[in-house]
Amino acid sequence: MVNTMKRSSVDREKLSPMMKDYMILKDNYEDCIVFYRLGDFYEMFFEDAITASRELELTLTGKSAGLEEKVPMCGIPHHAYSNYIDSLIEKGYKVAIAEQLEDPKTAKGIVKRDVIQVVTRGTRLDNNLDSKNNNYIANIYDFGYCKGISYTDVSTGEFYIELLEQDNDQIIREIMKRGFRELIVNDAIDRELINTLRVTYGILISITKDLYEEDDYKYIYENIEDIRLITTIKHLLSYIIDAKKGDLHHLKECEIIKRNSTLIFDNNTKRNLELVETIRTRDRQYSLLWLLDKNKTAMGSRYLKNQIENPLTNKKELERRYDFIEKISTEFIIRDDLRLALDEVYDLERLAGRISYGNLNARDMLQLKRSLNALPKINNLLKQLNYDKEIDILEEVASLLEKTINEDPPLSLKEGSIIKDGYNSELDELRSISSGSKDFILNIEKVEKERTGIKTLKVGFNKIFGYYIEISKGQKHLVKDEYGYERRQTLANCERYITKELKEKENIILGAEEKIINLEYKLFMDIREIVKRYISKIQEISKIISEVDMLQSFSIVSDENKFVRPKLTKDKDLELVECRHPVVEKVMKDKYVSNDIIMNKDTNILLITGPNMAGKSTYMRQCAITVIMAQIGCFVPCKSAKMPIFDKIFTRIGASDDLVSGESTFMIEMKEANYAISEATENSLILFDELGRGTATYDGMSLAQAILEYIHDNIKAKTMFSTHYHELTSLEKDLKNLKNVHVSAQEEAGNLTFLHKVKSGAVDKSYGINVASLAKLPKELIKRSEEILNIYENKSIKKEVFTQTSLFEDTIEEVIEIEQENEIESKVKDINPLEMTPIEALSFLYELKKEIDKK
Repeated sequence: MVNTMKRSSVDREKLSPMMKDYMILKDNYEDCIVFYRLGDFYEMFFEDAITASRELELTLTGKSAGLEEKVPMCGIPHHAYSNYIDSLIEKGYKVAIAEQLEDPKTAKGIVKRDVIQVVTRGTRLDNNLDSKNNNYIANIYDFGYCKGISYTDVSTGEFYIELLEQDNDQIIREIMKRGFRELIVNDAIDRELINTLRVTYGILISITKDLYEEDDYKYIYENIEDIRLITTIKHLLSYIIDAKKGDLHHLKECEIIKRNSTLIFDNNTKRNLELVETIRTRDRQYSLLWLLDKNKTAMGSRYLKNQIENPLTNKKELERRYDFIEKISTEFIIRDDLRLALDEVYDLERLAGRISYGNLNARDMLQLKRSLNALPKINNLLKQLNYDKEIDILEEVASLLEKTINEDPPLSLKEGSIIKDGYNSELDELRSISSGSKDFILNIEKVEKERTGIKTLKVGFNKIFGYYIEISKGQKHLVKDEYGYERRQTLANCERYITKELKEKENIILGAEEKIINLEYKLFMDIREIVKRYISKIQEISKIISEVDMLQSFSIVSDENKFVRPKLTKDKDLELVECRHPVVEKVMKDKYVSNDIIMNKDTNILLITGPNMAGKSTYMRQCAITVIMAQIGCFVPCKSAKMPIFDKIFTRIGASDDLVSGESTFMIEMKEANYAISEATENSLILFDELGRGTATYDGMSLAQAILEYIHDNIKAKTMFSTHYHELTSLEKDLKNLKNVHVSAQEEAGNLTFLHKVKSGAVDKSYGINVASLAKLPKELIKRSEEILNIYENKSIKKEVFTQTSLFEDTIEEVIEIEQENEIESKVKDINPLEMTPIEALSFLYELKKEIDKK
């Protein structure tokens, strides 16, 4: 039977001293699973043990704690705790790690323990983080009339902030786009918003109103004037500092997000365009990020992802990137040397974080040394390429690490073998003593064998008895008193002895080794403190390396795929000649059919018709992806490209419905359309794929036409609008900035061939039945659908004429209807029902009904 004893039901007075200590500590971390260090294990008790045993598939046992019944307990080895923590935090738990703060050998009474850090989804600083993705923790501070959002990657030190309107939809869009997995909110926040984020989107949320009020981290916000931004930052800092309880001075000065400095789009657009992961598998492979990521460093990969999610709007900066790509592509031998040198650079951003926080080991220091050793070559190559930034190569740090850190150190800092010979004279002397004594002990075996004549004699060591002489059972009778052997342990097949001489040398060796380990640890900490002074410089180097790595990656991809340099214009001409979808082209076996996307200053809307599966969606996506590639500073998949700089992209493409929100497809369509119409400017790009399909045909057609007219007359944004409502193609006559294009297909003897070529003009036919036939629907079903279609097409139904109408004036039909209503209304007003007989009233009603039917 499972022990389900709860902490709240326990009489604390009866508990053992250790369990009382645990209870006091746990009281301060009610929302965490506490890993409580006992010797070589982390133990969990009560509800924590029950939860952990279930989630981690551990055996639930019990511990005697002064009560009649054992309390629930489970445990994990301390050296393997990281994988268990990974599993718990992925499932949405927080873990508080309680360590022994003093040596149990020297402690008087209960060993002092305390929580050294709380590990959550957003506060991790270990080596198990995904190297190619940022791990942000964010907060929302509700001021009542607006909300502050700040976020940081604790592992790299990046820190950002912005103010948003009091609009929950906008807040959710921002959170989903940034990919936050943990949020801190103040207690004034809207509970409905919290519930949506928790339940619908699975985000870990903590509520606290605490603000950081010390001066240690004031540098993060001291150059910001807006008190709302400062309050928001202090709110997030309070939580992080309380959780990590270590030095976080690698956190950088907070950067205010300027929304006009980046190309804005929401998470739906990010998903629809498959920028960083595919819709179907949610995997990086076959996304735009997968195609462009030829980076050699983890920092470069993260920077590329950040740029894809936040493309630039600064023409000067984009041209600067194009220039460098052009240069490095012509100097391909230097580029190859640069790639080889970048391959030697480890994740300097996260190394800087671990150096500051103090959770690094000697192998991390080696990674730093090897990275620094590659910098002189990188710097020299960048000078040859006329790169406009110079790297500080930190010779003094590289030299220090070269002199101090062993080439193959252990993972632990408490095992020795970290520091090189020749760095510290005291350490060298201790090593000499230890080494000489070990040689003496190795010689004892030879000497004792000769002295005693016992051939099976050998010298061994274990942590319990130290050094000992071991003799097999068959020869123990040869041991004489004169040898001075003192029996220590009897085993099934041998006897173990010690001698006075052996114990003396053991004390010298163990004493020296303990001193060596302690001295090496101290020396390592001193080296870390020296390196710590250079953290801001290491972060600057990281920033430059990240950009250089990304740009060389763009150069490689551009050369491999025949991308061209785009020409950025100040007018509104968009001319993408022979444009391709770069990912589709890369993965498809057949030759990709390129298409022109031409929207000059007289064309703002392309109305796209054509059968399903012909490539309408791909045609639209490749336009947006080309724009994004150009605005991250990459060359583009075209024969030639001329384009303006866009400020925002809005999309409604494909089956990206957010089903978990419980809203219908049509409602989501309308919300996304409203978002685009409300936020778009004349410098935006809008992509709508079959908008209005989620409702009745005439409703959908009417809405689609009204939206097209509104965009044409009021927004004037570049818009690609695909539709199956062929009636809408007549709008080209009334909307001067709208142009019809179609994706062509060829029909022969009922068989349909997709040509994937976009041509001017509209199609006059839908190929739905042909596409159904391609999908291998039953032949009798296809035949019946053709019969029904013929009936509909031959019906003498007068086609409706779609014309643009004013939003503010009555139509002719409406005027006639109003006149009819007024005529009938005046007849009713002229009669007095009180003066009419029942027969007269019935007769009047009959005549009125006849007149209405007639009209």
